[in-house]
Amino acid sequence: MNTKNIDWWKTSFGKKEIKLISSSIKNKNISQGAITKKFEDRLSKYLKVKNVIAVTSGTAALTLILLSLRIKHTDEIILPNRTWIATAHSAAILGAKLVIADTQKNLPIIDENKIKKLITKKTKAIIIVNINGRSVNIEKIKKIIGKRKITIIEDSSQAIGSKHKKSFQGTIGDCGFFSLSVAKMISTGQGGFITTNNDAFAKNLRLRRTHGLKSINNTLKYPMLGFNFRFNDILSSIGIAQLSLINIRINKLKKIYKLYEMGIKNPDFKILKVEIDKGEVPVYIEYLVNNRKKYLDYLQKKGIGIRPFYPDISSAKYLNAKENNYKNTIFSSKGIYLPSGPDQSIDDIKRCIKIINAKKNFS
Repeated sequence: MNTKNIDWWKTSFGKKEIKLISSSIKNKNISQGAITKKFEDRLSKYLKVKNVIAVTSGTAALTLILLSLRIKHTDEIILPNRTWIATAHSAAILGAKLVIADTQKNLPIIDENKIKKLITKKTKAIIIVNINGRSVNIEKIKKIIGKRKITIIEDSSQAIGSKHKKSFQGTIGDCGFFSLSVAKMISTGQGGFITTNNDAFAKNLRLRRTHGLKSINNTLKYPMLGFNFRFNDILSSIGIAQLSLINIRINKLKKIYKLYEMGIKNPDFKILKVEIDKGEVPVYIEYLVNNRKKYLDYLQKKGIGIRPFYPDISSAKYLNAKENNYKNTIFSSKGIYLPSGPDQSIDDIKRCIKIINAKKNFS
């Protein structure tokens, strides 16, 4: 009997990454320099966006965006109830007031219809989150905003390679950002980057990435507030290798998604849809599960790596967000991630499905 554990996430770092890292070290490309610029240029070409600014993490990317927007403690930022806590923390740490919007009934993305009543004269930005590569109706949000000076920020941390209509997610709003942490489509271990077609904003981002300085070797004055968000050439070497694999990985993740979608027959499991035919890419396999706690225990005992969804943002009371009525809380109470990732073996996926189908009707 096969008793090998199946990891929740599985990806690969191979010979090409090692070769490029070695080359960077050999050529003394250590800090942020020519290799980082090369990585940014390749991301820009792939995503068809004018500017890419590499930084230390997805969290740092959003923090840098908000810093460049000159967010103040009197400003309000609208964000969805379903996102990783970093989205909220980046805004809160700069003193902004959080306004949390409910999700759609059947999908863990922002309900565009709830945004209009949340906008006030203090609203400075709306952060939309493309959870697991899902599209948000950004055109509708733009109509709701109208002529107001409100920045649309796309949190596409989980969405590199996913499309909204004919454009890549993260390139449609005023700016977007992505994560390069381990459990992503492509990874540099830690890292992230910002995308924008606004050249003036990109210039501001690049300055603030290095304490507001144009050059650290010729500093005669301190022109603006910034911080150290700089990336480095060693991690960029990994990124270049990983980016070359993105189309292969997209196809693999689509195959895994379809295996689960067609294979799981357990009535306690309901898949959270990703519209592959519309260009969305399922980085993770997400299900709503009845009797989640019992299934978590059961699958973990069977050696299946499984994770519950993280809590809703509204549950973090220390954020002091504006109180709203959140009806769609089913995701945090029933959601799970099944084994995912571009290096998962198909045999392991099939074994996972078989184990899920074998256990039904928990009381």
